[in-house]
Amino acid sequence: MLRIGLTGGMGAGKSTVARTLVELGAVLIDSDAIAREVVAPGTPGLAALVEEFGERILSPDGSLDRPALAAVAFADDVSRGKLNAITHPLVGARTAELIADAPVDAVVVQDIPLLVENGLAPLMQLVVVVGAEEETRLRRLVEHRGVAEADARVRIAAQATDEQRRAVADVWLDNNGAPEVVEAQVRELWTRRLVPFERNQREGVRARADYVLVTDPEWDMQARRIIARLHLACGASAVRIDHVGSTAVHGLPAKDIIDIQVTVADMATAESLTDALTAAGFPLAPQVTHDNPKPSQGDPDGTDRTLWGKRLHGNADPGRPANIHLRVQNSLGQRFALDLRDWLRAHESARSEYLAVKRGAELAAADLTDEAAGDAYYVVKEPWFDAVYPVVTEWAAARA
Repeated sequence: MLRIGLTGGMGAGKSTVARTLVELGAVLIDSDAIAREVVAPGTPGLAALVEEFGERILSPDGSLDRPALAAVAFADDVSRGKLNAITHPLVGARTAELIADAPVDAVVVQDIPLLVENGLAPLMQLVVVVGAEEETRLRRLVEHRGVAEADARVRIAAQATDEQRRAVADVWLDNNGAPEVVEAQVRELWTRRLVPFERNQREGVRARADYVLVTDPEWDMQARRIIARLHLACGASAVRIDHVGSTAVHGLPAKDIIDIQVTVADMATAESLTDALTAAGFPLAPQVTHDNPKPSQGDPDGTDRTLWGKRLHGNADPGRPANIHLRVQNSLGQRFALDLRDWLRAHESARSEYLAVKRGAELAAADLTDEAAGDAYYVVKEPWFDAVYPVVTEWAAARA
């Protein structure tokens, strides 16, 4: 199934987005609702809170008096830690139950108000943030929820900033206008991205990019989000994870596909990560087992594919195509990916030369589609890689 994280500041209009997603067919898991459920009357959660903080946190009817709990539990860091130690495992366990109960082809939307603050973004395959200007949010809180303006300002100030939310947002929904405006954005997101993403993941399909050169100032931030998810999926099996390729070279036009290199200790480790990466939304390209060999000291003819072994995964998200290259530490391909990136960053003339080659490849693929376009594109580019390989390796050796 596909796991979507939904978040936004108080008053941003997250509930409107959640409701629309449910109408379209999503399975909603509301963290606030779960937090209330696990401490309802008669639950072990409420009993644990009473044991820790006393009966003063109860209302006359035996339910949890939330303001009373807040007064004692948020008095200091120790008390807050005790509260979290009781409630967080309960919320996590109930969330896991609801996810397990969802259909295998579900788009599961987890509504998590503090997703950014609690560092939960890498757990999600896509993060959707609902955004609105602070004054708009204040007006909604005061007029529609009856919150005092001073209290609303304090609550907003205590949450993550828009800058922090944008750093984790794969999708930013602008909700400064009327509800029907953001609802239209949600429907387009559902049709164009979420449904194809779920299908791609379930069927093991990697998203592709057109053979057209573009520039995007968001590439580096998008790469960081992918890397965070890969770190979670790979765990200690990843020696390092790097943004490589043309999108890692600032200002260099490229195909709109991000290249990430996961460095592993050996090829057996790379293969052992197949299931974890696939489950995280990065299906395997089983036909790709190596990079194109380059003439090297150990292989002067450039024909020994075993020296250039790798495994290739791709992002199933049609809104953010990415290639995930798994290469062995200090292998020829692993070093060349890093050295080429750094060489291009350091030499403007090399970037200009490479761009001219890429323009020629773009032109060669212009009237073609699918595999034919890819073949035409790489036939133009690969000879340039062969030509610069010794230059790049010599430059890297001199810097070592």
